[in-house]
Amino acid sequence: MTAGSRGDVAPFTGLGAGLVRAGYEVTLATHGPFAPLVAGSGVRFATLPGDPRAVMQSLEGRGLHESRSGAGKLLKAAALARDVATEMTPLLVDAARDADVVLAGGAVAPLGYAIAEGLSRPSMGLFLQPLHGTWEFPPPMLAGHRSLGPVGNRWSGNAVAAAIDTVFARAARTLAPEFGLPSTRLAAARRARERQRWPVWHGFSERVVPRPRDWRPGLNICGYWWTHDTSRQLPPELEDFLQAGPPPAYVGLGSATTPDPRRTSAHIVAALRAAGLRGVIQRGWAGLDATKKDVAQEDVVAEDMITVGDVPHSALFPRTAVVVHHAGAGTTGSALRAGVPCVPVPVQFDAFFWASRLVGLGTAPASVPLRHLTAATLGDALRRATTDPAYRARARHIADQLAREDGVAPVASALERMR
Repeated sequence: MTAGSRGDVAPFTGLGAGLVRAGYEVTLATHGPFAPLVAGSGVRFATLPGDPRAVMQSLEGRGLHESRSGAGKLLKAAALARDVATEMTPLLVDAARDADVVLAGGAVAPLGYAIAEGLSRPSMGLFLQPLHGTWEFPPPMLAGHRSLGPVGNRWSGNAVAAAIDTVFARAARTLAPEFGLPSTRLAAARRARERQRWPVWHGFSERVVPRPRDWRPGLNICGYWWTHDTSRQLPPELEDFLQAGPPPAYVGLGSATTPDPRRTSAHIVAALRAAGLRGVIQRGWAGLDATKKDVAQEDVVAEDMITVGDVPHSALFPRTAVVVHHAGAGTTGSALRAGVPCVPVPVQFDAFFWASRLVGLGTAPASVPLRHLTAATLGDALRRATTDPAYRARARHIADQLAREDGVAPVASALERMR
């Protein structure tokens, strides 16, 4: 079970498909708009209410851009999620009743654990970000990534976990009167999880985020869960574009939004041309478009720029010169897997954490936060990423390492031990 944006769902399609191949029956419980992501995987789908894209594009969702602090953004996001959490609860309980084991994605872990305990089902956590506090870095879910020192990092990590509990507090109070499950206080449940060393598997690589030395036993990093691609085929018009010239840059913000899509698109086009690059621009939830005349300002749009919808990253990224992305957890992994340099454009939440990791790994020359994105800032980063061979060499080295990892096998082995 998981909830949130596409990035909170897509990696679990790959994990689910891998578990199906290992002989398990798997149901993915999440928002209805993401049902097509499991097509052909053998994974069943249980529909939860809510359309995260509509929420993020609403007036309230766009209001997240007005918050300058990570804490402010997190509190606003929590407020948006509370009503949906209550609506999801009956369906999550039904899905858990039909299951032998509950696998709770980080976005719904507090509620998922409470439901599993109430139904006497074994459970595990499946996290896409390091959500447990640590001395080694500040909590990824707080936008910005300056260390607060060992004590401050650990304390703020615990504070973020408490804030996530508040999203599900009202939903958890309905478990007893409506479903006959034991009454649960999520703060107490969180302490119980830690005492019991509740197993959590993290779907990223230790080569990207080394396991913190102060984490308790049971917090495991197993490697990436690669998205199940329903098709490896690229649209014919994109295939023609790729073959018509040198490798282009990919630019996409995934499930992130922008306050002014037209202005952002214009900056992107200008930056690409200043760097001498062709561009594949993905619309995404931000509504980017490089083909409008008032954005492109020239008649050569069809020759050097193309705007596309959803396309499989695994098929496109290896054929690009550089990947410009919003630094979501899944897209970060896909860019690393492709072995190409990148330029992260973090927007909010954990994106700043992943952007800092990419710079630290040497696969990106700099992070260009959306609020600082101009033709000059992005253009400079693109030139550095594509003209200095060190970035591509480092990206290829890491891709070779990731290719030897299997993020599904440790989870399958853990399930086998639960039999």
